[in-house]
Amino acid sequence: MDLLNTLVDKGLRRELPTREEALAVLATSDDELLDVVAAAGKVRRHWFGRRVKLNYLVNLKSGLCPEDCSYCSQRLGSSTGILKYTWLKPDEASKAAAAGLAGGAKRVCLVASGRGPTDRDVDRVAGTIKAIKDQNEGVEVCACLGLLSDGQAERLREAGADAYNHNLNTSESTYGDITTTHTYADRVDTVTKAHAAGLSACSGLIAGMGESDEDLVDVVYSLRELDPDSVPVNFLIPVEGTPLAKEWNLTPQRCLRILAMVRFVCPDVEVRIAGGREVHLRTMQPLALNLANSIFLGDYLTTEGQAGKADLEMIADAGFEVEGADQVTLPEHRAAAGSGCGSHESAGCGSHEGGGVCGTTAPATPANEARTDLVAVRRRGAGTDLAPNA
Repeated sequence: MDLLNTLVDKGLRRELPTREEALAVLATSDDELLDVVAAAGKVRRHWFGRRVKLNYLVNLKSGLCPEDCSYCSQRLGSSTGILKYTWLKPDEASKAAAAGLAGGAKRVCLVASGRGPTDRDVDRVAGTIKAIKDQNEGVEVCACLGLLSDGQAERLREAGADAYNHNLNTSESTYGDITTTHTYADRVDTVTKAHAAGLSACSGLIAGMGESDEDLVDVVYSLRELDPDSVPVNFLIPVEGTPLAKEWNLTPQRCLRILAMVRFVCPDVEVRIAGGREVHLRTMQPLALNLANSIFLGDYLTTEGQAGKADLEMIADAGFEVEGADQVTLPEHRAAAGSGCGSHESAGCGSHEGGGVCGTTAPATPANEARTDLVAVRRRGAGTDLAPNA
């Protein structure tokens, strides 16, 4: 396909595709899917080889959130039956992080539910960062605490944080449909604050909330403009008890097209398959490693993920290798530009449970079968007495 050849050439040059080209990727047929994956895979391998970066989540404070994000099981008034607990102590968080690091993770993502941290909360997280770094030389730590106030990003950087995550989630035009307690502009402001403080910015999206192809392209182009080092791609986990519990709009093929589009628009950025990969990609997960160079190991914030051992076997069986602690994730030109771990990751650390050509609307993607059997509330790890999945 001329389209794919063009997109590969642009990806190797870090040139931005046109919106029409990005929409055309999402509009390709299932017969063309392997060609799309192969093309985006060339761009992924050019910038990241066959390395897969492993990240591990520690949910420092679960549930009890005053925000009303429709996709989130920790939202205001949630009836999802998730674990609910207040702040973990630094030694508890460090112990939880150690399990993921032992499994091969090189980044720990510290997440806390809520609108945003108080200054006292920042002090708490600073103590946790110190505890983790004192016991694990070379580990990367990403904080994900919600909306930041002035000066808080700088304090996190001084405390040893390498990165900060705050996702845009969806397009600006539809943001008000999923959240009313804060704005899209609030999220952009927090990513900007993190970046300005010298933290490696991490910001991504959630697919599967009923958005159009145009919405997906809009949010990915907005992310490209913000220039984060990491772009987590979440696939909505329709948790019972949330307003989006009936939104089963994704197929494995749709997920692969979305990942390919993100790779073409953000060719030299760490693209991470985040929440929902097990639910929506299912047996196609290994194919997605040709598009993304980063995943979460083990469980998510409030739902269970694939067994850590199975993740490692999947990576090896697909012909990829786990990125080592001594390897630099980002391409040299980004890493050398230098804020935190690189140049310009609601709480979620990129892991919330969470078109046609020329701007025309693509044919509707057939609704995915509801696989509620694949959605399990997390009952192990942080906040419990049971060993974590790592």
